[in-house]
Formats: sequence, C-alpha cells, structure tokens
Amino acid sequence: MRWWQRVRMAMVTLFRRRQATEQLSDELAFHLEQQMAENRAAGMSAEDARTAALRAFGNPTLLREDARATWRWNSLEKIWRDVRYGVRTLSRTPGFTVMAVLVMALGIGATTSLFTIVQSVLLSPLPFKDPGKLVMVYEHFAHSFNGGDGLNVVAPGDYLAWQKQTHGFQSMAAWRWWGANLTNAQGQLPEAVQAAGGSWNLFSTLGVPLALGRGFTKAEDHPGGHPVVILTWSLYQRRFGGNPAVLGQQVHLNSVPYTIIGVLPRWFSYPDPSVELWLPYGQTFTPVQYAQNANHQSLVVARLKPGVSAAAATAQVSAVQYRIHLAHASEPVSEGARFRPMLSDMVQDIRTPLLVLMGAVFCMLLIACLNVSNLLVARSAARRKEVAVRSALGGNRLALIREQMTESLLICIAGGGLGVGLSMLVTHWLASHWHDLPRASTVHVNGAVLAFSLGLVFVTAIVAGLLPAISSTGKGVLQALQEGSRSLGGSVSKARMRQILLTAEIALTVVLLIGAGLLFQSFLRMRGTRLGCAMHHVLTMRYSLPRKQYDTPAKVVAFHEALLQRVRHMPGVVAPGLVSTAPGAGWQGDEVFTVSGKPVPANPLMDDALVRTADPGYFQAMQIPLIRGHFFTDDQRLANSKYVIVSRAFAAQYFHGEDPVGQQIRIARTSPTPEDYEIVGVVGDTLYRASKPTKATLYFPMYSGSMNAINTTLMVRTVGDPLNMALPIQKMFATLDPSLPLSEVLTLHQVVGQSTNTASFSATLLLAFAVLSLLLAAVGLYGVLSYLVTQRTTEIGIRIALGAQRVQVLWLVVVDGLRPVLYGLAIGIAGGVGVGFLIRSMLYDTQPLDGAVVAAMAACLAVTAALACAVPAMRATHIEPTEALRVQ
Repeated sequence: MRWWQRVRMAMVTLFRRRQATEQLSDELAFHLEQQMAENRAAGMSAEDARTAALRAFGNPTLLREDARATWRWNSLEKIWRDVRYGVRTLSRTPGFTVMAVLVMALGIGATTSLFTIVQSVLLSPLPFKDPGKLVMVYEHFAHSFNGGDGLNVVAPGDYLAWQKQTHGFQSMAAWRWWGANLTNAQGQLPEAVQAAGGSWNLFSTLGVPLALGRGFTKAEDHPGGHPVVILTWSLYQRRFGGNPAVLGQQVHLNSVPYTIIGVLPRWFSYPDPSVELWLPYGQTFTPVQYAQNANHQSLVVARLKPGVSAAAATAQVSAVQYRIHLAHASEPVSEGARFRPMLSDMVQDIRTPLLVLMGAVFCMLLIACLNVSNLLVARSAARRKEVAVRSALGGNRLALIREQMTESLLICIAGGGLGVGLSMLVTHWLASHWHDLPRASTVHVNGAVLAFSLGLVFVTAIVAGLLPAISSTGKGVLQALQEGSRSLGGSVSKARMRQILLTAEIALTVVLLIGAGLLFQSFLRMRGTRLGCAMHHVLTMRYSLPRKQYDTPAKVVAFHEALLQRVRHMPGVVAPGLVSTAPGAGWQGDEVFTVSGKPVPANPLMDDALVRTADPGYFQAMQIPLIRGHFFTDDQRLANSKYVIVSRAFAAQYFHGEDPVGQQIRIARTSPTPEDYEIVGVVGDTLYRASKPTKATLYFPMYSGSMNAINTTLMVRTVGDPLNMALPIQKMFATLDPSLPLSEVLTLHQVVGQSTNTASFSATLLLAFAVLSLLLAAVGLYGVLSYLVTQRTTEIGIRIALGAQRVQVLWLVVVDGLRPVLYGLAIGIAGGVGVGFLIRSMLYDTQPLDGAVVAAMAACLAVTAALACAVPAMRATHIEPTEALRVQ
C-alpha cells in the first residue's frame, strides 16, 4: 500500500468509523462467500460448505477485532473509552471527586502563582536590547568597612575616569537617585517626586527608545548645563493628561525651571516604578562634587563589546581604579572594581525569599499529591472486588492500570484548570501588594507559565495515581473474590501503604509549619525591636528645602525655627524635632574619618560611621538620652560650625572607655581638604533599620550645606493618635511656604513596617502555605479514616455485637489515624530543623532550632489531627451491628 493510501485509510478510520466498519464486514462476508462457493464447487453440500468455510476463516468477531487493531487510531479509541469510563466512575462518587479536585486545585494553583512570579522576576530577561550584555559595575574595597562583599556605589570622578580610560565596554552610563519638589504653571499643587539623574547615554546604553521627544545630549550632562527633564509615562499621564504638547513646556524642580524634552515608553520602569522623572546626571552635582572620587552615590551600567567578557572588561576598570586609589590614598577610594549581571543585581535581595517560597509550594504540591494518592488507595479498597472480577475474566493488567491513571489524570486536569484560574487572581494580588518586589509590573501569566502548569498536571497525575493503580492491580487482586476476604478493604500491604503515605504527608506538613513558624517569629521580633527612641505616638513627614530659594544658612534656620515654633504650640503636640532620616528608615549615608591624636589604623577605611543631621530639639522629642556633654547650641547650627554629636556605639568603638567629649575627628570628604570636627556630646544608640545591628553614628547640625535641597524629616511626638495631627500640620506647613510639598506622612511604626515589608510578606506567605498544607493533611487524614470506617463497617459491627465498648471502637479508629501522625511528626521535626539552618540568613534574632516554635507547631498539628480523627471515630461508635451485618 502506498503512503497516500495509508493516509487515506487512516483518515477514513478516524472520521468515518461506521463506514470503515461496514466496509470491513462486507469484505469479510465477500471472502466467506467466495470460500463457500469454492467448497460447493468441490462437491460439498451447502451446509457442509458453510461449516468448512467458517472453520477455515475462524471466529468472524475475532477477525473483525484483529482487523480493527491494525487501524492507526485504535489507541485513541481506547483512550477515549478510558476517559468516558473514568468520567462515569468519578461521577458516581461526587464527594471523593470534589475533594480530590479541590486538593489538586490548591496545590497546582499555589505552585503556578509562585512560578509566575519567579519566572517573571528571576528568569525572564530584562526588557532591554540584548540584556545579557548589560552589567552593573561597582567599586570594590579589599577590606569592607560595612560588612558584606566589599562592593560600593561609585563616585562621579571614578565613573568619568572609567569612561575615558577603558575600552572593554561598548558604552558606560551612570545614574543616581534624586528627590525633587515638582511644580508647574497649570495650577496644580506642588508634590514631592522621586527623580533620578541619568547620564546622557543611559537610555541608549539600555537600548530604550523614547516614546516622545529626545534624550539628553552630552552638552547638557554636566553641572550648570541647560536644565532639561524627561518624564516617565506614568507622570506624563497623571500630571499632564497624556498631552503630546507637553514637549517644550517648563516645570520647576526645587524652584529651578526645567524644559520637558521627552517622555519614556509605557513599559519602562527602571530602576523601579517609583522614579517619575529623569534629569541629566551631571546636573545633580555641584562642580566640586562632580570631580570627587570619595562621593559614592552613583550606579554604573555598562554594555559589553561583542566578544569581550565581563571579567576582562572589569579588569580594565580595576586597573584604572587602582591608579585612582594610589592618587587618593588618604580618602575613601576603593582599590578595584567588580561587576554583576544586571538582572542578578536587580533581584539579588529577593532571590532567596522567592526560592524559599517556591520550595514551600512544591512541598505543598507534593502534600496534595500524597493526599489524593492516599484517597485513591482507600478508594481502591472499595473497588477491589470489581477489579478482581475484571481481572478473573481476562482483563489485562496494563489496561486496568491505564483506566485508573486516566481517572487520576481527569482529577488533575480539573484541578489544574481550577488552579490556574485561581492562580491568575492570586498572582495579580501578590504583584500589586508586594511593594518590595522588583519587576512587579512584568508579572503576568504567559506561555511558559501555561506550559509549566500543563506539565504539573501530568506530573501530579503520575505521582498521585501510579502507586494506587499498581497496588490495586497486583498479583493478590484475586484474593478479594474469596468469601472470607477481610472487609477492612485491602491487604496488610495496602494498609501499610496508606500509613506510609500519611506519614510522608504529615512529615512535609511539619517541615512547612516549622519553617513558617521560624520566619514569622523572626518577623515579630523584627517588628518588636526597640529603635532606641520613642516609638509610640510619633508622626513623621518629609520635606526638601530648595537651595535656590533657601540659599543661606540663616534662611534655612529661620524656616526651621518658624516651623518648630508653630508645631510646638499646636494642641496635642508633646515635642517636635528635625532630622535628616528617621530611625528605622534606612541608611542615608556614612562617613570615613580618623580620630585626631590617635594612631592612624593600618586600614583607615575601617573607621566609618553612619551620618545624620539633626536639630537640637530632635533628641528631646525622640527621648534619645544624653550620656555625656550637651546638645547643639544655637551658635553651633550654622554652616561654618564644626561640631558633632556621636552615639554610644561610636564612643565605645573608637574611644574604648575614654571620654570623647572635646576630642576631634577628621572627616575626609567634607570639602576639597579634610576638616576637623569637635565632639560636643554623646547620645544613646538608635537603629537605622529594624533588622540591622546598632551602627556607630555621627550627628551633624542641621544647616544649608552644599546639596541642591535639604532633605529633612519632621518628627512630632503627640499625645494621642499621631495621624490625627497630620492634616493640621500639613495645613500649617502650607502657610509657611505654599510651594513646598510634604511627603511620606507616616507614623514611626509605619516607617518600621515599610523597612520590614519583604520579611513580613515572605513570612505571611509561607505561613499561609503551611496552613493550607495543614488543612490538606487534615482533609487527607479525615478522608482516609472515613473510607476505612466505611470499609470496616461489618468488622466494627461484629466487634460491637461481641461486646466491644464504644470507647474501644473510638480508640481503634483514633489509633489508626494518630499512628502516622506521630511518625510524621518525628520525621518532620528533624526535617524542619534542617530547613531552619537553610533559611537562617532570613532569620532575625531567631535560632534555627527554636524550641518554642517547634513545640507550638507540633501542638498545632496534633490538635488538627485529633479533630480530623474525631469525626470518623465518632461515626464508627454509632454503627449498629444489625445494620453492619446487612451491609455484608
């Protein structure tokens, strides 16, 4: 037969099955008639001719079956028959089917949700041109003075030298964070916006075309250049209504007019969606700052040349940086440079939490599979006689296994469909509420996620269904036909299998519970950390004084004094104060220094302290104790004063029990030449972040300084709820200067909450997965015991008829349920301790082996298991012997 004839036959047997069957019957009848004719011609009677022909051909039904077996689509017909049989079988047990589908929906849905985030955040390439060529370049200190890997952000002077003296990169760009007060001439209220300064070639380096207008030019990218600005798409829509005529209009940033020259595309959200406008990188510095090699504030993005490795290109940068280090040996200038792939750099802080959560949902999925597998094992006990009869009548074991695997696949397909729909809602919620999640705007369900979900359906079907299918069709299946076969519903091996599956399910649940408990305990301790200052009834709000408008120290001090005076006399205010960054709000910056009169250490870069600027009233308002000396006086707040207050940790670390008051420290990068500052006081320690240890801190007087804007936080301690004072203070603030916006109006507890958002979200999600796993384990335990009670109805009835007490029956069922719980608890505790050590980098003030957490999780599991066992056990005690015997 030629190939087209084979194709035609295949199509006919697929789409015209009735016609093909009729043709086969006609052909067989024709050959039978021919044989009968030959027999009659040989002298046989008609009856003998037919008998001899049938004997020669064999059974016509078997002939038709053999012929149909050669049709190409016969396997599909068998699969379709198995599917129809599976649907009918599952529909006869709706309770079991609904329970199994919901269990798989939870497992597949949770796994798909987390995989969607992992795939979008960690695995998807960045939306830039040839993103694999993009790297972040950092300065590298051989001796890290902040701990960690020694990497540091880059000084503008170093970046400019790298750009000129290296040739391993196709292009090198820089950017830095920048804040601004935005006003325009359209009658809109002023607002504080998060801005960034980007070098003239930043967007071309990334490969980002502008949606409107043009990018920066090299002539604009320096201090004093023509002030221009590029809007992000969100600000363009929100503030300017998406009007293309915005190009050429002017906006005021910190009272300086800037011309709008471009709009970035909708999808661009680098480095994160909080950035709403860009201005030239060089314009965010003064001329002195732009040339400095110790002013570390910038991030450098570079695109590799074709054929050049990142290591080779960075080696060139390291060589240049080492020469700069030798030329500035007394300043905090690094000795070399290191690189990170851009994607890895963006997601480094979230990678571990996401992988831990992904591991947790895989455990949850495995628990769901074990749950359904155990239900299938228990269910197969109810069908053992049906399977035995079919096997005795010649049923093929492979066909029986295929039928049961088809049922498992149908359950997983239904659960997968429901789970994927659920995951879309959950993923959207996670992306919109996980505020510290990088690349959150890219999270969506795509083809890779759907393929992953489809793979999950088939894998879970195999994991959940294969073991029950093999065990229920084994060699001992015919024993179910014996009259005395045990009504328990299976052999000893099946009972042991159920125990093993339940034990594994409980053990995985305990592991998840302990991991979640450790993270949640860590989060609670982080949130409960004392910052070293007043935390209750404290309101914070940020503002920035533009240098152009407040161009002298006297103007700055006058504004601060007027503000504090008015706030101080408002009803409900206990005390106000001013500081550059509130406790618990973050790092802000640090300074490298030397102690005058002390030997210079072998590595001067190790003398480093956190920096804050503060008003004298700040310490009293926040109840930060004065340990030695005094607070700043009125004459110590001006720009030419050289005074500093240090923290207790600073005094202990650098003066070793000596009185630091009156001593002097030399700050390396305050001006073109280092300057000496006199220590006038020592105050108590405060934490810059709730999850970080105490850091030595320097407090400088709050004055105008040399920055484009003075970033200030107003701290107000109140009598009652601090948020009740927010609106009155905002109204009063507007009367001082209507052009100044207030931002980040939060209580101090909210500030701390923002800094612990990732820890909070990770702990909450893991706890949610653990609780769902506990629920799945309870459902599985309940379902298996319910099936066992049903199958043992006759046995229990006989026991009661022979005098067994109800309590004994209750205990019989409870022991069957709690035995795997105890085994699983022991195994799970050991596994949970191991998990604790794996996630110890995410723990704060919590040991991987925390007895209280382990005990609490074990008690939680024990109570839940007891409740799951109670209902079937109570039902067993109400079995009537007469009813039970009728069942048999």
